[in-house]
Amino acid sequence: MLTIYNTLSKTKEVFKPLDGNKVRMYVCGMTVYDYCHLGHGRSMVAFDLVTRWLRKSGYELTYVRNITDIDDKIINRANENGESFDALTARMIDAMHEDERRLSILPPDLEPRATDHIPGMHAMIQTLIDKGYAYAPGNGDVYYRVGKFVGYGKLSRKKIEDLRIGARIEVDEAKQDPLDFVLWKGVKPGEPYWDSPWGPGRPGWHIECSVMSTCCLGESFDIHGGGSDLEFPHHENEIAQSEAATGKQYANAWMHCGMIRINGEKMSKSLNNFFTIRDVLDKYHPEVVRYLLVASHYRSAINYSEDSLRDAKGALERFYHALRGLPRVEAKGGEAFIERFTVAMNDDFGTPEACAVLFDLVREINRLRDSDPEAAAGLAGRLRELGDVLGVLQLEADDFLRAGAEGKVDAAEVEALIQARLQARTDKNWAESDRIRDQLTAMGVVLEDSKGTTTWRLAD
Repeated sequence: MLTIYNTLSKTKEVFKPLDGNKVRMYVCGMTVYDYCHLGHGRSMVAFDLVTRWLRKSGYELTYVRNITDIDDKIINRANENGESFDALTARMIDAMHEDERRLSILPPDLEPRATDHIPGMHAMIQTLIDKGYAYAPGNGDVYYRVGKFVGYGKLSRKKIEDLRIGARIEVDEAKQDPLDFVLWKGVKPGEPYWDSPWGPGRPGWHIECSVMSTCCLGESFDIHGGGSDLEFPHHENEIAQSEAATGKQYANAWMHCGMIRINGEKMSKSLNNFFTIRDVLDKYHPEVVRYLLVASHYRSAINYSEDSLRDAKGALERFYHALRGLPRVEAKGGEAFIERFTVAMNDDFGTPEACAVLFDLVREINRLRDSDPEAAAGLAGRLRELGDVLGVLQLEADDFLRAGAEGKVDAAEVEALIQARLQARTDKNWAESDRIRDQLTAMGVVLEDSKGTTTWRLAD
């Protein structure tokens, strides 16, 4: 039975879809003004993991992840580059999809873009105005009236009285209350704009997700997700807008993944302490980066460091060494491992415990490798099957273990030296065999002998 930690209730709850076996999930996606950093990768991988497990568990999932393709940062960056905002966002969306593919992230079922949903935003804003939850002061802006929504702060546990302390209205704003937030922004010189009932302008950030989620999934749906930094104000404001407009509960469960941290601080572009996904993938194998992101529980923070990446690489090497030399056959046996893995994943997607199961499975494969190779091969299939839930262990073992060899060693030369060494060993010419091994070691090649065969990989 799957349980999920619901940020709204601050407890783990048994997951029960609103509509039979069908699950509808919305996750806040990227604002595409620059390349994705590893913190974005953490969120994408976390909800890819949720997607994989829900489908593995038999649910019919519809996964929606939006793209914010208009906002202040996009406009400013496009102006800096001397290009149109839509040319910038098109490039960044293509780059984001490339990063996702390299990290084995499955594409969402729907990927709505804010600029495609402007009419829907107009409709929801008008509904909020008609119900008294929003107002247009006449300057082209429209604001949400926070004080009217009973229950504001229920997700983040923030109180309106506390939020008002120190809050102020900027000179160029026409708010009735400093907590009120913008739904529609009147146009400023040089900015892209859309016509609206309140004058030309563009949407505020929060209204985008309320409209895209309800358009794609309905007025109420099962799971809303995103990074923990979005809990307030973004997700709090989404709830206020959506529930005021529809009169219905917006999302049944709220899931928030932890941040990537650098020296204890959140990785972010505003702090200028971020690494783009492509920067990291230039140095580390994509599967190493993915394993780093899935081995920790999705709600926990991950401290990014060279040591943590080396640990992730070491873990994957151990898995792939167990798979190496065993034929790819249908998964067989290991029912106790499946049960433990399922219990771990059903406990709020408990990947640390699930990874521990994989290590135990590796030990059993290695124990049986010589005495019962057929059973070992069946368990190796099981290891790949469970690894697929985490999005890892789908490569050929040698391809992973030799990753990065290109440009460092000549694979044909290494194979020729290995054959020469095997011949020397057959001839009992131990001195020549040792000389060749030393030559390969000097080249950075590690040999592994097993049952008359020799495989190789690069030294760490």
